[in-house]
Amino acid sequence: MRAILQALFVTVLWSTSWVLIKIGLRDIPALPFAGLRYTLAFLCLLPFTIRPRLLVQLRSLSISEWARLTALGLLFYAVTQGAQFLSLFYLPAVTTSLLLSFTTILVGLLGISTLGERPTPVQWGGTGLYLMGVLVFFYPVSLPGAELTGLTIAIVGVLANALSAILGRHLNRNRQLEPIAVTIVSMGIGALVLLISGVAVQGLPRLTLMNWVIIMWLAVVNSAFAFTLWNRTLRTLSAMESSIINNTMLFQIALLAWVFLAEGLIGRQVIGMILATLGTFAVQIRKRQSGSPST
Repeated sequence: MRAILQALFVTVLWSTSWVLIKIGLRDIPALPFAGLRYTLAFLCLLPFTIRPRLLVQLRSLSISEWARLTALGLLFYAVTQGAQFLSLFYLPAVTTSLLLSFTTILVGLLGISTLGERPTPVQWGGTGLYLMGVLVFFYPVSLPGAELTGLTIAIVGVLANALSAILGRHLNRNRQLEPIAVTIVSMGIGALVLLISGVAVQGLPRLTLMNWVIIMWLAVVNSAFAFTLWNRTLRTLSAMESSIINNTMLFQIALLAWVFLAEGLIGRQVIGMILATLGTFAVQIRKRQSGSPST
């Protein structure tokens, strides 16, 4: 019971990130904002690598393994997180959250060729259910120019996120490096690239005390602390329990966005969210029950 409550607490923290990002984007350019968040989170996690065992593992890595870690950092942090922050600038939080949840579906499809993981009939049905939910949510399709830009950026983020999930699973399959080391190294590389490129492209305005509070909270609490606590709950919870808890985020984000951002939903959109959530749940649970490694 304790692990379930801890996992629910983590999903609440992650859901509040979307609201805090939307508020911060009023003053902070998207790319430097994302870069600052994950660079500070990396600095918080860095002390965990100062252990003899991890240092030995890092020194023994080959050039190709460093290249894969670098690719993971660029895909998951520089591109995926940069795209998420940018899409939140153009789109409502609920819409962006729904679009990015397609990552689960895409990973299942990409796994056919990259990991040799064949989707089951239930997974194919879940994919169809998700797509039906998205169509219901957006029907009739009529997006203004700004939202179309946000939609394009979100799609780029979904593709990068799916590819990084495949690459991350491949790295963890080899078991040559502990998962926390994979996270810290890839985060450090990707976050620094995101921060430097973001400042070069969008600049960095003078940040207020409230801006720094939001950035520090996202980095320390919602990133470093939340990811550590989530990994701890995975020692106790089953894959099914973790998937169910994680899938509640879409509705948590919708509720928080309604309360704090005045982003309302009509009945049709709620139905679409429910269908999409059930679809992603079917894909995730079935995959983990079949014994495939998770990231």
